[in-house]
This record gives sequence, C-alpha cells and structure tokens, in this order.
Amino acid sequence: MKIDVVPDGETAARQGAVLIADEARVAIAARGRFLFAVSGGKNPWTMFSILSKAGLPWEKIEIFQVDERVAPDGDPDRNLTHLQQSFSGNPRLRPEQIHAMPVTDPDLESAAARYARILEQAAGPAPVLDLVHLGLGPDGHTASLIPGDPVLDVADVDVALTGVYQGRRRMTLTYPVLNRARRIFWLITDEPKADALARLAKGDPSIPAGRVRSDRAIVLADRAAASRLDAPAIEP
Repeated sequence: MKIDVVPDGETAARQGAVLIADEARVAIAARGRFLFAVSGGKNPWTMFSILSKAGLPWEKIEIFQVDERVAPDGDPDRNLTHLQQSFSGNPRLRPEQIHAMPVTDPDLESAAARYARILEQAAGPAPVLDLVHLGLGPDGHTASLIPGDPVLDVADVDVALTGVYQGRRRMTLTYPVLNRARRIFWLITDEPKADALARLAKGDPSIPAGRVRSDRAIVLADRAAASRLDAPAIEP
C-alpha cells in the first residue's frame, strides 16, 4: 500500500482527480476502455467535479457505484444524486454511462443480482474493474462493508445488501469484486478517520477496510487523517 499525504482535503480532491485521469488513460490505451467504481462523500464529489473537466475520451468510460443507500431517486442521502451533479457539467458523458445501483426496486435481492450481471456484461465473468475508489469511516467501514454486518462474510456474489446502518439499508460491492480490481484508490480526509487509517495502513483485519487487498492500493490522505501514521511523508 502506497500512502501519499497532502496538506488538506481540497488538495487531495485535486490530486485524486489527476490520479483517476491517469489511470483512465492507461486503461484505455491498454484495453480500449476504463471501468471504475466510485464511493460517496464530500471530497469525492469535489474530486469528480474536477475530473469531469479532464480531457479524456469519455465515450470509453463506464462508471459504477461501490455502494448506495436504499432511498428514493433524487434523495439527498443517495450517492447517485451527488454523483450525477458532479458530472452534470460534462456533456461528453452520457447518462447511461453512469450505472446506478437499483435500490428503488421492491425486490432488493433480485436488484442486487441484476447489478452483478451488469458488472459481468461490462467486464466479463468474475468482473475486473480498472479502478475502485473507496472511502473510510471512523469505525473502519469501507463501501458499505459495515462492522458486524453479515455482508462481511459474503464470498459468493459481487453485490449484496446490508442491514440497517445509520438509518438506511445499503447495496454494496463485496470483497470478491473489490479484491479483483486492478487498482484500489482510497481518498481519506479529516481527523475522525485518523485511527482507522492507522489501522488500515497496518493491514488490521479486525476492521472491514483492512480486509481489502493492499498490494494494488494507493491512499491519498490529508494531514488530519494521517496524523496517527508512523512518520508520514507529507507532500508540499
């Protein structure tokens, strides 16, 4: 796991956009397209707004969701609401290139299975995404892989449902598909996540984030989140 520390969340968002754009160019040059999955959060929305202005061949890019709250379309709790807003200024990205998790379906189990099939249609059996963007909660959760939830033990499907967490059920990618990704990119900011980041850096499997493979991972953290790391190297 490579950890880069920058002064603040705004810098992290800017550098994260550059990193994703670079990964997109490499993937498109190698395989003709870029498949990536995104998580939610304030700094990620800023990052995606910056990314949306990058000079990329957007027709060759497909965006998936890492996780989503079970809530109505347009609800401010929905990651999709903010994701669409972040890319709204990019006329080269068609709406159908953002693949929304179907959390408004009455049969959520069937909906999760359908989203897994969408991944397979895009990336083949046992789909491999080019990049997965992850966040980190103060409790060590990532995606919607939540401490104590049975979803942590799901090993036979790529998309699953959680119990209620912070007032909502969630649909989430599971460890199998996360750990097949060519690149894991963590964007981690703010002091409340410092303890969790220190545990992630040590590969602590007692937190959900610690069970995501680290050999293909890069972490971009601000000073506050990195404050409990062992001698972090801070970029200017």
